[in-house]
Amino acid sequence: MTKVDLKDLTLPELTEFVVSLGLKPFRAGQIFAWLYRPGIRTFGQMTDIAKEVRQQLAGVATISHLEVAKEERSADGTVKFGLRLDDNEIIESVLIPEEERHTLCVSSQVGCAMGCGFCLTGTMGFKRNLRPSEIVGQVNAASDWLANQGKPPRLNNLVFMGMGEPLLNFDHLITALKILMEQRGHDFSGRRITISTCGIVPKIKALGEAVPVNLAISLHAADDAIRDQLMPINKTYPLDQLLAACREFPLPPRRRIMMEYILIKDLNDSPEQARKLIKRLHGLRCKINLLPYNENEVFPYQRPPEERMEVFQRILRDAGITTLIRTSRGSDISAACGQLAVQGLDDEDMEGT
Repeated sequence: MTKVDLKDLTLPELTEFVVSLGLKPFRAGQIFAWLYRPGIRTFGQMTDIAKEVRQQLAGVATISHLEVAKEERSADGTVKFGLRLDDNEIIESVLIPEEERHTLCVSSQVGCAMGCGFCLTGTMGFKRNLRPSEIVGQVNAASDWLANQGKPPRLNNLVFMGMGEPLLNFDHLITALKILMEQRGHDFSGRRITISTCGIVPKIKALGEAVPVNLAISLHAADDAIRDQLMPINKTYPLDQLLAACREFPLPPRRRIMMEYILIKDLNDSPEQARKLIKRLHGLRCKINLLPYNENEVFPYQRPPEERMEVFQRILRDAGITTLIRTSRGSDISAACGQLAVQGLDDEDMEGT
């Protein structure tokens, strides 16, 4: 018999499961609260649940745990985790610590099928979707790490900007988000969760209808010719369709869609491109994050000079669009935007870690 991984279940699903075992519904709330505490690995640790109930659960269910196969720390404090899955695949998550908050960059797939022409994750190809437990497990692993460092294990923000395209793993993503937002577990507010997509148009509105989270769009160009070059998905869902979907996204009051725009020297960083972007985004409640390109040995692109990025920002700001130039974190350990790709796990890393 295949045991049920309880971290794949939302609280209502867990309630149905425990009732099917002949247990009282209230047991689901007790179990759920235990599952997402730091360091919980076994049913035996659930001390306020009767021993016979714990033994019954152990016979039919499991509590999954992602093993940290590799850990790298950046000079700026960023930590990148290589997390081993049950089938020995590795995914990466990135913890970005700051003085008053911790942000975790979460992966949704092993590899990525999008093949964006500037992103190292795409060079891995697509291997498979992550299960809800594997998505949520990244949050647990980071919380455990913080607790082991003697720090408060509470993560403040989750950004689904890691490996994979979240909206191509839609059902598992929504289940994971409901688990993460459940009050008896991690209790994340939707305001603290951002889902980034390269533009899976049919799923954008559905995301907002399913869960009240923040939306980020990997835009990176103001016209279809340049976006076609950078992002193959644009040939399926060009900019007009993508931005129309953004305008239909059920945006809560006082929230804005985040437009992510990687600035690449002599490609999309000109004043002309900035003015095109203003026209494209007219009337859309949004803000723009400008991300200087993180150079690597795979792609030929370069980071623009600082003054050119500042001109681009100033043009957007003068048009009334909130625009920030973001400083990448963790670039020295390949943990910055566009750099996540599982590499460097040799046989010694894979054994005994």
